[in-house]
Amino acid sequence: MNTPETILRRVSNIVNQRMSDQQAGHGTDHVRRVHRTACEIQTQVGGDRLIVELAALLHDIGDAKFHDGIERSAEFSREILGDLGVEQPTIDHIAHIVDNLSFRKHETAEELSTEGKIVQDADRLDALGAIGIVRTIEYGATVGQPFHIAGNDPSVLDGPKTGAGHFYQKLFRLREMLHTEPACQIAKDRERFMKTFLDQFLSEMAD
Repeated sequence: MNTPETILRRVSNIVNQRMSDQQAGHGTDHVRRVHRTACEIQTQVGGDRLIVELAALLHDIGDAKFHDGIERSAEFSREILGDLGVEQPTIDHIAHIVDNLSFRKHETAEELSTEGKIVQDADRLDALGAIGIVRTIEYGATVGQPFHIAGNDPSVLDGPKTGAGHFYQKLFRLREMLHTEPACQIAKDRERFMKTFLDQFLSEMAD
């Protein structure tokens, strides 16, 4: 029988192989950061460590952006974990987490377990701070979206789609959607950094 350590190592290898060509802030570097942050939060708030680690590793394995607009993370998680002989209740738990933690699904998502809330917090934290700024710029470059338009106030929520506007339309809303106190503290610091960056950027632009 595979030990938890063996399962984690094999899942990590599979994720690295399958996601090696994914970019736009949703590649294996993102998965590693979410995994690390989720482990840090779990250490402080509890929950099943194996569930947290596996869900963190698999949460973007079937991201809709790379599968013709169809979210397949739960499907792929079931396939991978089933092939590794993981017990069915564990598979069901992880599939439920990865199928209900994305921001785009938050209004229709089912209630997450403690483990799911930890992974969701870790995933949302990766959209904040210095990494969040870089991911926003990288995504904009990928889809041809400008970071800023001269004369535009990015804080106007119904304004044109820009990277700077994305800060107000989504990223600065994330902290109020977090579940755990450790995540809220991290978010507060990262959000402060982003606001400082944006203020400096706009002052240098001198629209």
